[in-house]
Amino acid sequence: MREILFSAPDITDNEIAAVEEVIRSGWLAHGKYSKKLEALFCEFTGAQYATAVSNCTAGLHLSCLAAGFGPGDEVIVPAQTHTATAHAVEYTGAKAVFADVDPLTANMTVTEMEKRCTAATKGVIPVHMAGYPCDMPAITSMCKEKRLVLIEDCAHAIGTMCNGLHAGNYGFAGSFSFYPTKQITTGEGGVVISNDENIIGKMKNLKAFGIDTPPEMRIRPGVYDVQGLGYNYRMTDFQAALGVGQMERYRDNLGVRKLNGKRYAERLTSVDGVRCPEYSEDNSYFLFQVVFDEYINRDRILRNLRDKGVGVSIHYATPVPLMTYYRRKYGCTEKEFPNAVRYGHQSLSLPVHAKITESDIDYICSTIQDNIQEKQHGE
Repeated sequence: MREILFSAPDITDNEIAAVEEVIRSGWLAHGKYSKKLEALFCEFTGAQYATAVSNCTAGLHLSCLAAGFGPGDEVIVPAQTHTATAHAVEYTGAKAVFADVDPLTANMTVTEMEKRCTAATKGVIPVHMAGYPCDMPAITSMCKEKRLVLIEDCAHAIGTMCNGLHAGNYGFAGSFSFYPTKQITTGEGGVVISNDENIIGKMKNLKAFGIDTPPEMRIRPGVYDVQGLGYNYRMTDFQAALGVGQMERYRDNLGVRKLNGKRYAERLTSVDGVRCPEYSEDNSYFLFQVVFDEYINRDRILRNLRDKGVGVSIHYATPVPLMTYYRRKYGCTEKEFPNAVRYGHQSLSLPVHAKITESDIDYICSTIQDNIQEKQHGE
């Protein structure tokens, strides 16, 4: 039986050697690899400034703090996303307001955002689901018109483009993830980009306890001041060392992901009962998402794929506003988010990483097609 992993980190012996170098040096934080990773990320995305963080959620939280969100404010987020998007808002004391999503891409739309806008709305956080770009020109235009802060959740979007501009560059800031399943991994970790030096400067201060002078800039060891509350959201230098080599090779990795995404689209677009977004050069293909028609039992296909050695997953089975914490707090119901609910019930995430082959994709697609041809109608 085949074994096709859902994700496969692009880590080589060179990255392992770099990690060992850092560990043996004894300088495990505030080192050269963190700065190099930030520089490489700016070069790749075209952003002017970046700061490495402990994870993407921390980056989103720092972005919300730097934007000044707080009690009494509302920030619009998609109903179909990882809970981190909403949590980052709630950490500040502001209210996460959920908007329904496009039924095929699961990206938040301007139409749904506008429905949720009130006098208390201070910002929006669109998510580029699975690497598929949101309609950023339209979202940016709405934010400018309504004077809203635009923060991009780019957890899936390393390599995602929209109108020639890399995701994360459209608004106040963009936060990226280096979680193990992502296109680049540092175990846990992430990076925030912005084209405003003051914003990144504020985040650098906030991510390091609010300390005003980093170790390498202190005239005397241990002498610094804290003028405001901060957090410990820093990335270690050995994590950064793990990411640097992957970042240097990422254009090649992205090219293979796009080729794999194209192969899936070509094979699955014509299959009855399966819908997927058209192939796009702008998609970074963190995952390849398919949405099954209602008569198809998605969970049975998932189990069958796993039984045949294929790693698959769901992003995300339960819309965030329907999770216990948010349902109890805000009284959200399924009727408010029909597209997000259906997407959670009928979508499936297929592996698209650079280590799967054309033969693997043929195998996955034929397995799906065989299941559908059995005319499933539930258990």
